[in-house]
Amino acid sequence: MLSPSTVRRVAIVGTGTIGASWATYYLAQGFDVTATDPGPGAESALRAFVDAAWDGATTLGLSPGASPDRLGFTTDVREAVAEADFVQENAPERPDLKVTLFAEIDDATPPDAIIASSSSGITMSEIQVGCRNPERTVIGHPFNPPHVIPLVEVVGGRRTAPGTIDAAMAFYAAIGKKPSHLKKELPGHVANRIQSALYREVVYLVGQGVLDVADSDDAVSWGPGLRWGVMGPNLLWHLGGGEGGIRHFAETLMPGMAASWLSLGVPELTPELTERIVAGVLEEANGQSIDALAAQRDAMLFGLLAVRAKEGR
Repeated sequence: MLSPSTVRRVAIVGTGTIGASWATYYLAQGFDVTATDPGPGAESALRAFVDAAWDGATTLGLSPGASPDRLGFTTDVREAVAEADFVQENAPERPDLKVTLFAEIDDATPPDAIIASSSSGITMSEIQVGCRNPERTVIGHPFNPPHVIPLVEVVGGRRTAPGTIDAAMAFYAAIGKKPSHLKKELPGHVANRIQSALYREVVYLVGQGVLDVADSDDAVSWGPGLRWGVMGPNLLWHLGGGEGGIRHFAETLMPGMAASWLSLGVPELTPELTERIVAGVLEEANGQSIDALAAQRDAMLFGLLAVRAKEGR
């Protein structure tokens, strides 16, 4: 099994939004990157994404030798992975497609390479069923956009070797990611499930007329969202317990919080409610393009990441 120091070439399979962002990140980390995607115009779209994102990658810091010029492209997936030390797959979320694709990647990739999937919902146990070497396959699920957000969820399938998980964790950590090892497989993994649980309550509150879309966004981003950008909920509740810390919180405040869970809503996502959310989001965006909003998001994230790095967090 590979070690972080032996990885020289990364293959990117699938160059949509996630794959292009991953390609940018690996290039910024000084790797040779070979990307593949069968879609028409995929290469030009990928190179345009990398060029547009390179200033942001530079802001976060480039490794020695990092350059967009180290990006190669081919429409032949077998050619793309033939010399790869690490593969990051980003194909559409279709189990049948991923099973077939992983079997082909496994057959064409050097035997000591790790094959990771960015799959956001499909488990590795489902994906690896057609592989002759399933022990080297693993989920390496990023949070969007991967070239900015450090989190990577790492989880193996039933036939993944423990050493593969250890090597993937070490590799992602070595290149500046924040890998999180999930001990069990779950559809949607963890971060998306947490995100979905929060959004379910947002949709319920909007549907009940408690607040509108813009106010619901403010309630998250100007309240708990600010704190979550610094510490996770468990550590924050430790602070919420005062001098007694998490034990005091667990004994005196957590029971009341748990009782309130019963009142949380389960919204019915009707066409009318969907249209209310769409209209509210478009009003909140106020005519700004997706690219402009993404640039605003990333600029603020760069600042937060710089502060966290300075504080050693």
